[in-house]
Amino acid sequence: MILVTILNIAIFQGLVLGLIIFKSPIFKSHANTYLAYAIFLLSVLLLNLVFEVTNIYEYLPWLLYIDNIGLELLFPVFIFLFIIHQVDHPIKSSKHLRWFYVPFAYTMVLNTFENFETVLNVYSWSFHEPILEFLNFVQVLLTLFFIPGILLYARTFIGFSKNSNEKKWLTHLWLQVFVFFVSFVFVIVFSIIFGIFSDYDVFDPTMKGLAVLSTFLIHWTVYYGIFKYKLAEDKEEIKALIDRQRLMTTDRDSSKNQHIKANDHEKAETLTKENVYFRQLEELFVNEHIYRDSSLDRDKVAEKLGISTGYVSQIINTITGDNFSTYMNKYRVEAVKDIIVNSEFENYSLLAIGLECGFSSKTTFHNAFKKITGMTPNMYRLKYK
Repeated sequence: MILVTILNIAIFQGLVLGLIIFKSPIFKSHANTYLAYAIFLLSVLLLNLVFEVTNIYEYLPWLLYIDNIGLELLFPVFIFLFIIHQVDHPIKSSKHLRWFYVPFAYTMVLNTFENFETVLNVYSWSFHEPILEFLNFVQVLLTLFFIPGILLYARTFIGFSKNSNEKKWLTHLWLQVFVFFVSFVFVIVFSIIFGIFSDYDVFDPTMKGLAVLSTFLIHWTVYYGIFKYKLAEDKEEIKALIDRQRLMTTDRDSSKNQHIKANDHEKAETLTKENVYFRQLEELFVNEHIYRDSSLDRDKVAEKLGISTGYVSQIINTITGDNFSTYMNKYRVEAVKDIIVNSEFENYSLLAIGLECGFSSKTTFHNAFKKITGMTPNMYRLKYK
């Protein structure tokens, strides 16, 4: 069945994504722990759909308990906790947050007793139908008001983020989750009030289709956001650390790295390491780290040196034996190698390090690094860290 296949793909996708977030030291944080819980929970909710579609409940009725205990009431709680931890709001330490688990606890207890009758046949509500109807009515109210309420409350905390990229991603993720859950609430409300989707053959596929579509959207948003945002965050922190170390090195070695004197220009035509322009070029790469500019090319270097692009290539080819691209990438790779073995950078992604050192893409970074060192960045980190 196509639906089951799609659901299984979504479940597998969620489990893998959750494990990456939960286990990877790169993404390890209190905020991401709650995000991983939310993704795992979404996978369980989809698994319940698979059990329903494949009629597993007929053969294993005790699995109905997992479907009935109200796990959907935990998902928005985890999203809320993720947001307040991500923006580092003081409310994250409040003990009052425990009250957000009450709707789930209420639903779990109520359905536990109901399952005693429907699954285990050890208790009967037959003498307490009015009480049961009232308790179920309270459960419906909790579902209809609690889920949109806590998500709207979570939205108010996104504004406390101090990072524009983070704020944009959190808003995008929140919107996906909000539309996902509120759509279900509206479908249920309209069904109750107006009789829309009263036909099960229409209502059931609609709900399942909405679940699958929304799940893929949420997974994509989480994947895109956490990797993209983490990458940007890593690059900013790596840049700060590199600049700090560079400043220390510059202060220590300032006496060695003075500008070329005017009388050195008599060596301009000598195509050796004493060539004045080659020495200026080395200073730009060694001391000013211009290779960290991913858009750097011969034209920019020639402009800085005040010579033609052809002469830039000539002095590099003759003196180093490399073309301009290889010459530049060697500096970038050396910078990456220095960072990889530095314990201050061990929790940052290799891609973020490569991009901050001047490479324009993952492919360019990996190809250049392997060409120059004979191994991938990850192999180098494992060997020398």
